[in-house]
Amino acid sequence: MPIPERKERHERERADRERLIVAIARELAEQQGWDAVTTRRLAARIAYSQPVLYSHFRGKREIIGAVALAGAAELAAAVRAATSATDSPRTRVAALARAYLGFAARNPAVYDALFQLDGGLAFAHEDTPAPLKDAFATLLDTLAEVAGEGVHPGLFTEVFWAALHGLATLTRTGRLPPPEAERSVELLVDRLTAA
Repeated sequence: MPIPERKERHERERADRERLIVAIARELAEQQGWDAVTTRRLAARIAYSQPVLYSHFRGKREIIGAVALAGAAELAAAVRAATSATDSPRTRVAALARAYLGFAARNPAVYDALFQLDGGLAFAHEDTPAPLKDAFATLLDTLAEVAGEGVHPGLFTEVFWAALHGLATLTRTGRLPPPEAERSVELLVDRLTAA
């Protein structure tokens, strides 16, 4: 096999191993929590040695970051799909809110990797990874149209996102029962789209 083909094959195999590590870490975290995600457990589950794991990720922090980046891309896709099926700004914002909260509820370990745990990712910086920027841009695309005159769309998006994060967290911890969460979404959308 020529050297370029071998190199390409090696890179493909390496990328496949990385995806497998991230998928197994995510699966373990979703089933048993992030404390269960250790390099020893991951190595056993994927049938590679710990040094192979360390050749891809320096440790758990980077694995959490990789899960977060994959999750950010999934969240952006879910929001885009939900908001593209509606025709009015208010219904797009409501669809965004429900898609965001639905993602958080269905993927608690990924949501934690994104917003609660230290995955070594920079938010709102020049070096913020593209999937995080894209996820925020997806929110901004929908929310900018309802921000209101004189309100900076980025700031409006941050405030709306903070409210959604609060609702997701309170619902998940049981402090906000599901019927109240739905009423809270309606109130949030009504008040913040009134402008």
